[in-house]
Amino acid sequence: MSTGQNDNEIISQVLSGNQQAYAALVNRYQSYVFTLTLRITKNREDAEEVAQDVFIKAYRALADFKGNSKFSTWLYTIANNTCITFLRKKKLEIHSLDNEGVFEVADSQDSGLRANLVEQKSKVTMVNSAISLLNPDDAQIITLFYKGEQSLEEIATILGLETNTAKVRLHRARTRLKEKMEKHFSAEVRDIYN
Repeated sequence: MSTGQNDNEIISQVLSGNQQAYAALVNRYQSYVFTLTLRITKNREDAEEVAQDVFIKAYRALADFKGNSKFSTWLYTIANNTCITFLRKKKLEIHSLDNEGVFEVADSQDSGLRANLVEQKSKVTMVNSAISLLNPDDAQIITLFYKGEQSLEEIATILGLETNTAKVRLHRARTRLKEKMEKHFSAEVRDIYN
């Protein structure tokens, strides 16, 4: 199997009986799915468990994928629904975004950056921390657009919105993210741009 195959080619192979080809889709999307499940479950172990369930459900329902949207959009819907079902079954307490633990994690970040890799990881952590301070709707649309690399049209489809509504919500979410970053990470933001 060539590594340059697109998702639809791999899906065709899987549906034709080459079950091993599914591993390419899992490898391609495992970090994407894990990021989504972790954002919703707020627990690494739960996120890993749910991510596995997502790929099992996607495999079983692969024949239902019509190709009208990106595979990642379809997979996002499965991930989101699987997380919601998991949380309902487990009856987990959804932590408030005002939880002090969120601020402790942000405050405990190492500011003594010595290498570009560490610095880049710190920036990603800072942005992720700022995203976690947003309300769930804002965090969801930011994650879809920037981490999931979904287009506004795909986001609108996933969220059941008009494209223009998704565009407005994304703009407002960006504004609120900027405000959170300026409020909670002002020194770090200044260091980035200086």
